[in-house]
Amino acid sequence: MQQGLAPEIPPLGASSASDLPPCLPPAASYTDSSDDETSPRDKQQKNSKGSSDFCVKNIKQAEFGRREIEIAEQEMPALMALRKRAQGEKPLAGAKIVGCTHITAQTAVLMETLGALGAQCRWAACNIYSTLNEVAAALAESGFPVFAWKGESEDDFWWCIDRCVNVEGWQPNMILDDGGDLTHWIYKKYPNMFKKIKGIVEESVTGVHRLYQLSKAGKLCVPAMNVNDSVTKQKFDNLYCCRESILDGLKRTTDMMFGGKQVVVCGYGEVGKGCCAALKAMGSIVYVTEIDPICALQACMDGFRLVKLNEVIRQVDIVITCTGNKNVVTREHLDRMKNSCIVCNMGHSNTEIDVASLRTPELTWERVRSQVDHVIWPDGKRIVLLAEGRLLNLSCSTVPTFVLSITATTQALALIELYNAPEGRYKQDVYLLPKKMDEYVASLHLPTFDAHLTELTDEQAKYLGLNKNGPFKPNYYRCRSRRPQRARGDRVGTAASELGGGGQWD
Repeated sequence: MQQGLAPEIPPLGASSASDLPPCLPPAASYTDSSDDETSPRDKQQKNSKGSSDFCVKNIKQAEFGRREIEIAEQEMPALMALRKRAQGEKPLAGAKIVGCTHITAQTAVLMETLGALGAQCRWAACNIYSTLNEVAAALAESGFPVFAWKGESEDDFWWCIDRCVNVEGWQPNMILDDGGDLTHWIYKKYPNMFKKIKGIVEESVTGVHRLYQLSKAGKLCVPAMNVNDSVTKQKFDNLYCCRESILDGLKRTTDMMFGGKQVVVCGYGEVGKGCCAALKAMGSIVYVTEIDPICALQACMDGFRLVKLNEVIRQVDIVITCTGNKNVVTREHLDRMKNSCIVCNMGHSNTEIDVASLRTPELTWERVRSQVDHVIWPDGKRIVLLAEGRLLNLSCSTVPTFVLSITATTQALALIELYNAPEGRYKQDVYLLPKKMDEYVASLHLPTFDAHLTELTDEQAKYLGLNKNGPFKPNYYRCRSRRPQRARGDRVGTAASELGGGGQWD
């Protein structure tokens, strides 16, 4: 090229994949397999070790999934610290954990941590839309029996759970559940398995509610740990996670402007609080519906107008459910909504919106993009239904990895606690995590912020009647808006809590 002349510009499309910098590989190999319509159940796949004990979308996506997992590890400091500290002791040696949770990069870090602590794991997804196919492939390549892919049918969903449980020569002795579907399936199909199962760890409102129902009916066969009502789950996962992910999910699916929009949020628990705070900060006009007078008063004091859904259903632009209940938004509500109203759910279960009532001959369904359906009435009115009423943030976007580190660490410690607890410590009931364990999980995350705790003097500790190393609150104190359902959580001299402050890892 002569000096002073502009460089020659190659013809459009002349560059090839080989011309790209090494850090930018062509994406075709990542996306091609996602478009394959063949059901994973009809494929014969093996990983590099020759194992076929898995069912994922495409095992060839494993390399990309591994990168996602490595990125997630950087934002999950407590889980990585737990892996490093307990790896030599193998506190889960002999544990056979069957799990049913969202299969994401963050879950993969949890599973690999459980494996490093000595456990064998088999895993299925708790939501038909939340699985990251490349992450599932990476886990399968690493030797984890994973049965999940994005876009499962209802039949696929239960088939995957059954493949995790019904295995010749392998029987679970621990359950990690999110929503209670796995626990329900074992109770329904394989009740004899509970003779060897040491405990259940459950992390969702829906699943915990099911456990309390079993306990009340005298049908709970094993001890269960209620992770959902732990402080580290309620205050961080439910509140802070949803505060960020609600906006991400709505923006990715609808490209909408939030300022000036009228929104009704059904439920003002921790999830509802997070959603309301985020939307208010973006300039939305937010209404709240609530059955609990304490949470209702909180909504009023936080500056939100408390209404009944019928009062505002004709005028709002967005309806968000986060109650954990059923039929919160009924067909009558859906009929009365304005044209182009967006309807979505931030609770675990897909029962909050009566989606089944919309599958009738007079209504037309139009899929406009992934996880976005227009349901059209005969007069031309349409509503925008996201993720078919399933969990919005994990179906349509992602959630902050750091927050999930808190929840995943809590789950891991709960599993360690139940698995190692001596016989008789826990009865066939539902328990809350010991306060010491909650505080330990929180302390593991403080170094990320370069945060430094103040230490009590001996005189101050004596004045307050506390141990200098904690716990700093009584076990019934939940740091949350409303008390959890009845749970037996006062037995604090526990195996996993001893891993925290004042224990062998100080």
